[in-house]
This record gives sequence, C-alpha cells and structure tokens, in this order.
Amino acid sequence: MGFSPLDTPDFEHLVQQMTVAEKALLLAGSSFWETNPIERLGIPQMKVSDGPNGARVEHGVTSACFPASVCLAATFDEELAGQVGKALGQEKKTKGARVLLGPTVCPHRHSTGGRNFESFSEDPLLTGLLATHYIKGLQSQGVGATIKHYAVNEQESNRFSMDAHVSERALREIYLKSFEISIKNANPWSVMTSYNLVNGTHADASDFLLTEVLRNQWGYKGHVMSDWGGTNSVADSLDAGHDLEMPGPAVHRTVDNIQKALDSGALSVGTLDQRVLANLKLLEQCNVFNDPSIPPEKAVDLPEHRALIRKVGAGGALLLKNDESILPLKKDKIRSIAMIGLAKEFLGHGGGSAAVNAHRKITAYEAFEEAVGGSIELKYAEVNIDGKHGFSVNCWDADGNTQETQQVPSSSFRSFESGGPSRVVMSGTYTPTVSGKHYISFSTIGNTTAYINDEEVFKYEGKSADVMAVLMGVAKEDQNRYDFVAGKEYKIRIEARTVRDAESPLSFLSSNVIGFNFGLVHQDLFEAHLVPEAVEAAKASDVAVVFVGNTSAWETEGCDRDDMNLPKDGSLDKLILSVAEANPKTIVINSTGSPISMPWILDVAGVLQVWFPGQEAGHAIADVVFGDACPGGKLPVTFPIQLSDSPAYENFPGDLEANHVEYKEGIYIGYRYYDKKSETVLFPFGFGLSYTSFDVSNAILSSKTFSQGQQIHITVDTKNIGDRNGSETIQIYVGASEDASVDRPLKELKGFAKVHLAPGEKKTVRVSLDQESFAYFDEASKKWVVKAGKYMVSVGTSSRDIHATLEIEVESRFDFNP
Repeated sequence: MGFSPLDTPDFEHLVQQMTVAEKALLLAGSSFWETNPIERLGIPQMKVSDGPNGARVEHGVTSACFPASVCLAATFDEELAGQVGKALGQEKKTKGARVLLGPTVCPHRHSTGGRNFESFSEDPLLTGLLATHYIKGLQSQGVGATIKHYAVNEQESNRFSMDAHVSERALREIYLKSFEISIKNANPWSVMTSYNLVNGTHADASDFLLTEVLRNQWGYKGHVMSDWGGTNSVADSLDAGHDLEMPGPAVHRTVDNIQKALDSGALSVGTLDQRVLANLKLLEQCNVFNDPSIPPEKAVDLPEHRALIRKVGAGGALLLKNDESILPLKKDKIRSIAMIGLAKEFLGHGGGSAAVNAHRKITAYEAFEEAVGGSIELKYAEVNIDGKHGFSVNCWDADGNTQETQQVPSSSFRSFESGGPSRVVMSGTYTPTVSGKHYISFSTIGNTTAYINDEEVFKYEGKSADVMAVLMGVAKEDQNRYDFVAGKEYKIRIEARTVRDAESPLSFLSSNVIGFNFGLVHQDLFEAHLVPEAVEAAKASDVAVVFVGNTSAWETEGCDRDDMNLPKDGSLDKLILSVAEANPKTIVINSTGSPISMPWILDVAGVLQVWFPGQEAGHAIADVVFGDACPGGKLPVTFPIQLSDSPAYENFPGDLEANHVEYKEGIYIGYRYYDKKSETVLFPFGFGLSYTSFDVSNAILSSKTFSQGQQIHITVDTKNIGDRNGSETIQIYVGASEDASVDRPLKELKGFAKVHLAPGEKKTVRVSLDQESFAYFDEASKKWVVKAGKYMVSVGTSSRDIHATLEIEVESRFDFNP
C-alpha cells in the first residue's frame, strides 16, 4: 500500500486502530536517519539529519558548511543567527530531511571540552538568545529544530555512562537556562536528551528533567528524542516523557519489550499512547502527512548561502591584539607576505556531528591570492600536521572467501553493515621526505594490529571503550613514535577482525563491526625543515602571517582534549616564536573552537581568532585581514592564561573509572568565576578590538527602583569616533549588592545590543531588564528569588571594560515560580 496525503489526520483515531506492534514501531527509528512508516494506516516515514552547521549526508553529496556555533555566538548578532537558521532550513530540504539535529546549547564548562565549538558560549543568556533566533529561522522553513543535548552534557569523556552531579541552583541558573530561554521563546519541535546520567538518573529517563521541568514548569508541549544510542530503558524512559528512540531498529523499544512492560504493569496503555501521539504530531508539524516524499539528496550551492557564510565568518572573527594597527594590511603599503603554517589547510569545521562534506573548502592561501591579485608576493612555508596516504584494502567473509579489493585514499576503514567483512587487511607504502622520529597514531574498535615493515607497532584485542566515536572517526588516538629515514620505503599493514559489541546501545553494533584509523604526524619536520624554511620566508617578507589551529581530528566530538596547547606538543608554538623573532611584524591567525594557550602573546604584533568559519573560511579571513570587513566579534568565552586557571580544572573530566563527575564549581563557570580571579585572564568574556573606535556615553535607566512584574529599560548612546564603518556590542551586566546570606556572582550578562555605525554616526541602543535579571534560584523554596536591596547595572563593551555603572533598588523581596 502506498501513501496518500491525509486531509486532517485524526491522531487519536489512528492510535486506536494500532496494534501494540505498530505502536512500538512509532517509538523508534527504522534506520540511522529515518523513522518507521506504517503503510496500513497511511503513516509515512520521515528523515532527520545532522548537524548544527550543515547537512551531513550519506552518499557523497556536498552540502553548505556554515560557521560553527561558537563563531556565530562571537557575532553577538541575533539577526544573523536567524538568517543562519533560515539558510540551514533551506539546505536541509535539499537533502530530504524534515528535522535538523541541532542547535547544541550546552554551556562551555571547561576549555578542553571536545564539543565546545558546536555550542555557543559559556553564558546561558547569550546562548539562549542566539539559539532562539536560530531555531525561529530554521522552523520558518518548515524544518524542525532539535535542541540538544538535554542536559548537563559538557564533556565527551565517558559520555555514554558519566554521572554528572550538579546542584539544582547550578542546573537552573547555568545548565538548564539556555534550554529554558530557547524553548520558551522559540518552541523547538524536538528536544534531544543527552547520553549521560544527571544526579544518578539517565537523562532519557529523568522524570525531573523531562516531566517536572520541561513539560510542567516550562510548558513544553513538543517532542523528545534520544541521542543516537542514548535510550537506556523501556518503561522508565517512556514514563518520563521520552518519545523516540534513535537510531533504529529499536534496541529497547522492541515489540517484545513493549508488550512485556504492558503485561507487567510497568507501562500503561495511556502512557504508551501519549508517546505515540507525540511522534505523530511531529510528523504533522513537519508536513509529512501532506508530503510524504523523501527526495534524493542534492547538492545545491546557493550564492546567497556563500555570501551569508562569508559574512558570519568575518563577523565572528575576533581581533585580540593589534599593536601599532598592524591590521588591516594595506595592499599599497606592503610588497610581500610570508604565509606560514596551515595557510593551505581548510579549517572550516570541527569533527563528529558537525563535520560536513562542504561544497567549497576555501583556504586562506587561495583567498589571499584572490585578494591581492598578484600585486603582493606571497611566500608560502608549509606545516603539515596530518599525513595522507593511499592504501589498498582486502576483505574476506567469515568463510575465508574474498569479498572485495579496493583502493582507498586514507588509512581509515569502517564497516557495520549486515553481511560486511569478517577480516580486513589494509596495506600500503610510505616514503618519508625527512628523517626523524615521527609520530604514528592509532584508534580502533578493537581486534586490530598495525605493522611497519612487519614490526608490530600497535595491537588492540577486544573492543574499545567508545565504539561509536571510532565509527564516526572522532575517537581519541593512541600515539607512538617511529624512526623513519628519508627516501626509504616503509610497508604499512593493518589487520583487523570483527568485534561483537553486545553491550552497545546501537543496534547495528550488536552485530559484527570493523573500524580503525591509522595516521602519521610529522613532528620533526618543524625542527628539521619547516621552522628554518618559515624563518627564511619571514625574514624575506614585509609581514609574516602564521596560520594555526585545530583540524577536525584534533577538536571533535568523541574526545576531550588533554590541554589548551596547539598541536602538536608545542610545535606550532615553537613555530610562532621562531617566526616572531625573525620578523617583528608577525600576525597569528588561529582557527580553533575553544581557548588556546598563547605563550607567544607578547612576541607577536597581531592575533586574530577566527574559530571554525565554514566553507568560506579563507574568504572570511582575507576580508578581515585586508580590511574589506571590520572585525566586530566579541569573545563568547573567556581565554584563561593557562588551563589550571579554569574553574573546573580540578573536576574535569571527573573520575573516569567510577564514571562520576562533580560540578563543584557550581554557578561559577566562565566570567562569573574569572571576575573573582582577574589575574588568571588572558582575554575576558565579551572582549574584541575593532579597526575603528567608539564612544559609549549617556547610560540612563528608566527607573531607579524595581518591583515584581515591572520591566525597565536602559538606554546608551554609542558613537563611532573612528574613520571607518564598524560595529560595537553594548553589554549589560547586573550584580547584586553584597549579601553574606546568598553567594552571588559579581555580575551576570542580562542583555546586549549590537550596533553598526558609519564614521561619526551615533545611535541610542535600548536593552530591557525584567525580574529574571535580578533573580537567583533558591534551592530551599524551589523558587526564583529577588532579594530587596541595591543592584548595580553595568554598561560594558566586555565583562571587564565597563563604561558606566548605575544603581537600582529593589524595595521589597519577592519570588516567582520557575
């Protein structure tokens, strides 16, 4: 039976007609990306898709790659966030998807969180407001948002099993607040639960998170789905309000398990039907009943998407240092530029769910060539982090019969399909150009041995701790060093057998799977060859620009980083210092999604933080470097001087053997903590230089007192007193007067406004404050409380650059429900 559009589906009638088996089908996916259809009742299938900055696809089709959310957050621009969401909705339609698995709104708890780049900020208000506009833009195109990962998913280490213990005050004020803001203001069509446990209960089965908070207190009436493999029970998750297990086929919500839960009384028919109804309503929201088609994936490279990506990439670029106004580079004043490091690497996105097979991968070198048009000599000195090699692969089935032989471009292999190979041998040769003790790296699902010239260099028996991370190509890799001689041929061989992962939450992993990654990292090239080459190029050039950062293998879903250092073991830091010594006009352009250590900060003239700016990365960078765009980005995260200065340093990632992490820092993450530790900050939250200058003045509060239910406004005049167009972000912080009975941050961001100004132009911005701007969560009463007393309203252009402080008084204490 085919599908025909239903005029007005009577969902309750549909549910009444369903068998238990059919209901069970609607409670879980059919495959990695699709839901289950029920042809008998005319219920169609629907496709969903990663990820938050572009469409991940299955069949090699290219997609638009947008800037990472941390780059979008650096713009402090709600309108741009809405435009990105709208464009992502348009892009998802070209891939046949009705739901996007994003945005990610968990705050940046620690500087080394592997997935920080995929989320927005350390501050819940900034995150919540930008995510609100992102979601509204996306859903305006008829594509549903899936806000994630709910909740307390701030690390990748032991992400499937970690039990995060956090106080309710910290939950309410920090870790749930960005979800609350976005859900109340944008109504995302779905919420994705996280893998981890929260205070002893898996997030997908948490009655506190899903029923008490999400549905009862916040009034959410939408859909809830699991992260991929993040369903951990049958009745418990269904009772808590969890609607859809993904991916499929079901592991927990099989027909037998559902029937057993009903028969035992652990699950009621009423609860079962509520969950089925929620899945039907999501199909209706996504217009699947009227249009059940899943069109084939198409690559549609729209000029307007290119332009938006380029605009956001430049808008999120952050000028951190600019001695003697070395930037922007003036094309008529310089004859040569040394382009050193990763200038020819595409650093547009992070790894994992955010990895996109981009339409375009514009490198900085390509964009600089286009920008200067031959008028300036570009002297290039390469630094290659990751070796790329060609290999042949032979596959055999369980009976020893040859299945296939193929050539592959890289030393990675994954198979988790039914009937896939039982044994794989990958072989190839490598001839180094430079002698040295280079790094070799390795990760595997298990049962794999790697050889160089028949010498065993890695061996892993059994299964790995995070099979899913390896399959996605994002697992943390083991590393050894091996002595190579330039010009000598080395035979590399990797032998792998299938691994049965019966404990995996993913159904396809309970069958036989094979997966591994093998790589070469030329550590000694920096010292033996490339540093001298870079120094010579720097000496011979008017300006040296060193491009550094993290590839998608270094900053990725699946693993947290060990430190804030650039890769690899200080090599890029050494490169920067050597170049800066050779040429005092050295500029560092850094592409990472999180803070880095900068031991060279006093030695260089300029620093530009560009995050992961999407497919037009090179163009966005060139626009800022040559002054076609004025940097207006502000830091959405604090850059500490060193990792040990971070508030969660002693408690991240927690006790990995016990699968337990304590959020002992409570509400003090990000600038809330650093405001009391000013000596530990390299660059503060909200900071960012410009090519022009601004005067911020005449800050006025609409009232000097505040009472329950009132809304007040603060107005601020901002004038561009420089000689070029630019933008400034006015940031409003509120701090309570000192009160020994309640521990409060010195100040908290409660509003902001982005203003674009021509030279000499002045505008008045207005920011509103309400009762939530003055409140804290009281654990004893389970209510938000505003205490009587004086509060300071600070007007700043960063959390440290405060231009005015105004006093307001709350005359009487009051509280309100969350």
